[in-house]
Amino acid sequence: MALLPVLILLQLLWSALLSSSKFLGPSALEADAVICDRIPYPFGVNGSSFRSAFELTCDPRENGSITLPLGSKKLKVLDISLDEGYLRAVLEGFTWRCFRDSTEDDQNDQKELDLEGTPFTFSDARNKFTVIGCDAMAIINVSAGHSTGCVSFCITPESVIDGSCSGVGCCQASIPKGLKRFQLHFLSIRNLTQSVVRPSVSKGSRGYGQFYNDSRISSAETSTERCTKAFVLEQDQFNFSAREISRDIDLAEWNTTAPVILDWAIGNETCEEVHRRNATDYACMEHSECYNVTNRAGYRCRCREGYTGNPYSPDIDECNDDDNNPCVGRCRNTDGGFHCPCPPGTSGDGKKNGTGCRRTTPLVIGLAAGLGLLIMLVVGSLGVYRELKKRKIAKLKQEHFLRNGGLLLQQHISTREVSPRIFSIAELERATDGFDQNRVVGRGGYGTVYKGILSDESVVAIKKSKLVDESQIEQFINEVVVLSKIEHENVVKLLGCCLESQVPVLVYEFIPNGTLFHHIHNGRSSSPMSWENRLRIATETAEALAYLHYKAPIPIIHRDVKSPNILLDENYTAKVSDFGASRLVPFDRSHVTTLVQGTLGYLDPEYFHTSQLTEKSDVYSFGVVLVELLTTEKPVSFHRSEMERNLASHFITLLEENRFLEEVDYKLVKEAGWRHLFAVAQLAMRCLSLKGEERPTMKEVAVELGALRRLMMKQRSEQQSQVGDSSVEKPLNVNHFETTRQHCMECHLLSPIDPPV
Repeated sequence: MALLPVLILLQLLWSALLSSSKFLGPSALEADAVICDRIPYPFGVNGSSFRSAFELTCDPRENGSITLPLGSKKLKVLDISLDEGYLRAVLEGFTWRCFRDSTEDDQNDQKELDLEGTPFTFSDARNKFTVIGCDAMAIINVSAGHSTGCVSFCITPESVIDGSCSGVGCCQASIPKGLKRFQLHFLSIRNLTQSVVRPSVSKGSRGYGQFYNDSRISSAETSTERCTKAFVLEQDQFNFSAREISRDIDLAEWNTTAPVILDWAIGNETCEEVHRRNATDYACMEHSECYNVTNRAGYRCRCREGYTGNPYSPDIDECNDDDNNPCVGRCRNTDGGFHCPCPPGTSGDGKKNGTGCRRTTPLVIGLAAGLGLLIMLVVGSLGVYRELKKRKIAKLKQEHFLRNGGLLLQQHISTREVSPRIFSIAELERATDGFDQNRVVGRGGYGTVYKGILSDESVVAIKKSKLVDESQIEQFINEVVVLSKIEHENVVKLLGCCLESQVPVLVYEFIPNGTLFHHIHNGRSSSPMSWENRLRIATETAEALAYLHYKAPIPIIHRDVKSPNILLDENYTAKVSDFGASRLVPFDRSHVTTLVQGTLGYLDPEYFHTSQLTEKSDVYSFGVVLVELLTTEKPVSFHRSEMERNLASHFITLLEENRFLEEVDYKLVKEAGWRHLFAVAQLAMRCLSLKGEERPTMKEVAVELGALRRLMMKQRSEQQSQVGDSSVEKPLNVNHFETTRQHCMECHLLSPIDPPV
């Protein structure tokens, strides 16, 4: 608020200065000539460009209008960026087509902009393909055989929202990389779906109606005209209005003049290729460096660190030529250009082909002095504002740190040998590019996980938690301390945390190979996971949970065991993760009473009804994971019947009826044999018992799976040495199997694994 009077006074002074310049400044023609003279190299006019493809036209008589000739078209140039390598130009017109009934009628196949043979391409990062219409599908057919497009559809005028271009009346789509020319193909959604539209008779709703799929509706009722228009324009430069699709607007009024962004590059070679052939037409000057363009062939130049200016322009001493001195007075050479200072009491750019130097009246001098003083005041005020803002942010970080238990954590660190690292929020923001959405690698019920790269180049997973109950801060800090001390090869390592943000941020080791859920369900069509790997991952997960239950510094119940929380590293080793729902269990208690949390399909029914969390709740959830590994089916699927929707209960029913092979993945039966899979199925059924006391402990589960894995590897070796065994498997008697299991010395040591079926 303190800056408002200063800014108002600044605006008044600037207006007065502009008013006086009408009498003292250059003519309009001179100003336009200056605009034409400021086109940056490698672009130019009248043969001053790097190559003919960069030649522009500039006419001072047309307000300094700069145009780019492309065949029969001339694009008005609005901006040229040397640093980012793009040109902003005005693209007039659009392509449209109208449909009546089931036939195409009026159409305007406007010749699209053809950039072949030029250094320009449509920028895929800065442009959008936009389609407008209530019955519109427009597709860009690219010469390479690829296509992209979008669908715009609406039934009533009320369904169209001003400013929203998300498919109702208006849609937008990205364009392919390296696009130089394209053809548009229009389709009618109604024609594709064999539906018709009954025109609305209400006032002001011409051209809209209710859609039907009824052959009894006459053609007279379906004569509504449907028009589509499509164009490419700069992203975020188009503000959609419902009026754009109204049939009350004549097509002649439908005209689009919008900016389009064209990326440019030098030539069709990479930097390495240009250097290799020692090219004489190399565009990068001294103190600049070459870099390759990512979305097309060619290269661009940029200034080396410590240098500024135009990397394409050689540093010529323009002031050394007495006969062609560009200044009316003194001339000072600069790196990449020159400067013409005017004597005291005069103003202007000092150039012969510019405004020159004109005497300044006392009024202008006074205004300039006042303007300079005000600028100093504004700069000083901005400096004070930045300092106050910096202090406010520092104070806010300190408040967050204290509220999130920072003092308590520091006390733990001062008394323990192993401690979590405390990260600053600035460090984590740098590691994630300001928590950019492109860095998101996972979202869960307890927070969002980002991939981060720390200053020492180490890759970490940064989990931004949801709001934490302040009454539970002490328990949260205790869990952070305990989890940071866990050292187990199958548990994701907690490296530290940040308490300076509004919500705590946790930092874990980064596990690169995704989740078990993804490899079971999303990757099964391309490269299904073998039973040997599935059994190993199940064994490693069971060992990790047994460690948390019995060997951790304080017993830990995970409370959300599921395949999405089992990560796989580069060697496909299992890593149990996501302890957002975990709870510490005091040594003198067998359970804790908590608010029920978990995931549908994995949640322990006993815990759900009693709210008493025990280690057996993790056992139940692990049993669901075992069934997932056996069946390659999701725990809950609405594609199955209501009786079969819950995988765990359905699998137990099949097992009790001796029909479990109906649900087991057939590829696994061929690999491992049904006897071996039946042993794992029996273990899963015990884990899924409705009563927690009837379930095995995770220690027992880990031992049994380890024994089955050793048995499988042993018998696999024996089978490889006995090639040609053609024994046929007989139906399994469940009661006999249970008797055999009880007499085993080491957890289901059964007969040799059956050969592949």
